[in-house]
Amino acid sequence: MANGPALSTAKRGEIYVGSEIRDSLILLDVLYANQFEGESFDPSLLEQTEENFYRGAPPKWLNFYISEQLESDGIGTPFIKRDGYSTLAVQTAQRRKRPGISTVKLYHQTGCGGTTLAMQVLWDMRKTFRCAVLTGSSSDITKVAKEVVNLFTAGSRGHQNTVLLLLNDDQILENLQDSIMMEIAEQSIDTFMPVVIFFSCVRKNALLQSDHVVLKPALSDTEKQKFNEKKEELHRRFGSKQCKQFHGFNILQTNFSQYYVKQACKVICPVPRAKRPKRIQLVGFLSLLNAYVPGSYLLENQCLDLFKHKDYRFGELPLEDRMKPFSNLIITFQQDTENRVRMAHPMIAQCCTELMAEAGVTRSDTARNILNHLCRDEVPPFLLGFVKDMLTKREMKIKENPINSTEITEEPERFSRLILDIQKKESETESASVLKLASKKFDQDPYFPQALARLYYIELKDYNQAELWASRAKQRDPQNSFIADTLGQVHKNHLKNTDSPVKPRKILQLATKAIDAFKDEERLADNKQETDMKEDGKTKVSHVFNTRGQFGYLQVCNLVYDRLVSQNETWKRVLTKAVPMGSVLELLGDRKLFRFNVLIISLRDEVEKKCDFFNKYLTYSKPDMMKDDATYIPRDTSDCYRKYVGDSPPKHVKEKGAEFIQKLKQNQAGTSAAVLSCLDRKYSESELKEITARWKKIVECKNSITALINYIFAHIILRHVGIMYSRSFHKFLGEFRQKMPLNPNDGPEQHMLALLLYWPTDSQGKCDFDLSELIHRMHCSYENTYKTYFGSRHLCPLFFIGKGEDLNRISFVSTFTK
Repeated sequence: MANGPALSTAKRGEIYVGSEIRDSLILLDVLYANQFEGESFDPSLLEQTEENFYRGAPPKWLNFYISEQLESDGIGTPFIKRDGYSTLAVQTAQRRKRPGISTVKLYHQTGCGGTTLAMQVLWDMRKTFRCAVLTGSSSDITKVAKEVVNLFTAGSRGHQNTVLLLLNDDQILENLQDSIMMEIAEQSIDTFMPVVIFFSCVRKNALLQSDHVVLKPALSDTEKQKFNEKKEELHRRFGSKQCKQFHGFNILQTNFSQYYVKQACKVICPVPRAKRPKRIQLVGFLSLLNAYVPGSYLLENQCLDLFKHKDYRFGELPLEDRMKPFSNLIITFQQDTENRVRMAHPMIAQCCTELMAEAGVTRSDTARNILNHLCRDEVPPFLLGFVKDMLTKREMKIKENPINSTEITEEPERFSRLILDIQKKESETESASVLKLASKKFDQDPYFPQALARLYYIELKDYNQAELWASRAKQRDPQNSFIADTLGQVHKNHLKNTDSPVKPRKILQLATKAIDAFKDEERLADNKQETDMKEDGKTKVSHVFNTRGQFGYLQVCNLVYDRLVSQNETWKRVLTKAVPMGSVLELLGDRKLFRFNVLIISLRDEVEKKCDFFNKYLTYSKPDMMKDDATYIPRDTSDCYRKYVGDSPPKHVKEKGAEFIQKLKQNQAGTSAAVLSCLDRKYSESELKEITARWKKIVECKNSITALINYIFAHIILRHVGIMYSRSFHKFLGEFRQKMPLNPNDGPEQHMLALLLYWPTDSQGKCDFDLSELIHRMHCSYENTYKTYFGSRHLCPLFFIGKGEDLNRISFVSTFTK
């Protein structure tokens, strides 16, 4: 970079950038098009950089440059490209041709070389794209977006170029994309190319993502040949003795051989259980962290601090000398001006952890020692993050449907991998001991007591302790609805697991505590969403809306119904408000139950309200395009609705059409969302006809726009399954047309029907109304009604509009996708 750093342009040229632009990009590690060109390096620096990489240090841009120079000089073989390289390069090039922001994904298991592969793609494309790695904090999404857009626009208008951004946090993609689009709009940027292509490099076992590159701990025959050629080169250049310490390389070259790893780790045997030298303790600390938290490390100064006072005889010896004979298992490398220390490879970390456990130095012992020795006084944020991941981060596991083997879903493990291993190899009480110590050490953090509360109610069945720690977690973060959920789960599980027979009074006491907790959680979720939507006056921050409070409420109601009705059928009439509780206290056998009357009379209406919400939530959206919600959510929701609302109608309802409304509720077709999901429920033709006829009766009984559109939707379903429209149907279509144009405050379902009816047909050529205005009103209605709840989810398309005339051209998406 003799003339300074340069960025590539869309026309394959280069433009030099000044210090003003470079200094503004503090969150991005920018890889310049002419990186290292024209620079000279101390040969010892180049040699040390190579040695560190092959021993197990993370790759640096300089590693790729060194490899290129050695290859061009005829001294070295090419930098090894693992099999996923070509696919990633092709996918990245294809995204350049697409409009808008897109993503290339690489899933890899830790220690497989995924980060190296991702950086290699960026290195090779630095003259095609403006390549960068997000290395700073991703907490300020708006600031990241601004830097990405500034990198895209650096230089004059004719010199813009797409940014290829490597990031390791899959969770920020949607929010970052939204923020970048808003920044583009704010700067009034017109572009003929994508502003950014996200390159998401995620440590994850990804069987579900078959369309993405997945890197696994196994080499193909081609890869084996490349590694063998590289091994010969390294032996020629560094010598056999030095190469024996290249564990990072050797583990891959031996195809992730467990035998190789065990031989390398034998140096730590035997492990003394008592009076362990500090160097053995440090190996234990690093091994546990690296085995359970990918990418974790300690600072060199932290490691040296462990040797103070005890090993004064070593004087100022460097860490490598202090750690002998284990030095070759550990790697020290510089990153962000810090000297970081970690085990040479995750497989070595895992093996050392196992060997120490076999010698009696258990995982729980090591975890407690980390908390006692490394987490004293003020703990650095990076270390707190590693400890939190180690003790509380729940990995996603892949789950097959036992009935349908092709249906695969993901769900979180019950606890972190370390806590699960301590439970399995030691005991639940040891897991609790570690979490309790962490909760006391980090006395402001809510996540350690939350995990401890979950351990108490799920594994140990100690609901008093679970309630205690769940309450402490809530006290530490009183506005967090997800933290508040734990207290509700404690009481719900206490109710669920209380041995029968249990008196109604006890059932209702536990139910009251659970319901109060879930209602508080629901309140916090609503308040949190309002706060997020007003965060900085400009940006609408999209977050997952927490529905656990509402769903937990329904689960508790299911438990209450089943427990009480199984003891006395009278409860069925009480819970559904068919009779007042006070009139049947003698039949219930306990007059003191009346103190729960306020709770009892609220259940039916609250159940109906929450079930209606979930009907919309599940009909109109799902977690993302490739995933459905867990099957127990619609099942439990439907069961609760049937018990409280459908099968047992209250007798006091006397409004017009009430009989037909209640019949529709029995069919679970009493709302627009319920009608639109009838095909998913696989109703018979006779049932669909019955639903349609009842909505027609309601329309005739009362002047209701909601009833009218539900009748029209029901008729569209009938037509879709091959049943012809009734003669009077067009009269009702005419009634709806008379209500056009709709009021902007009307519900999204009404605007959706308007679009279906007035979307131009082949013969029309144009819409009877301003189509852009119809779409705009539909969008505004959705924003006002559902955006808060569905904002982070994939909106499900409900209809296809095909060729033809009138409603005959409308088909339901569910027919084609399910």
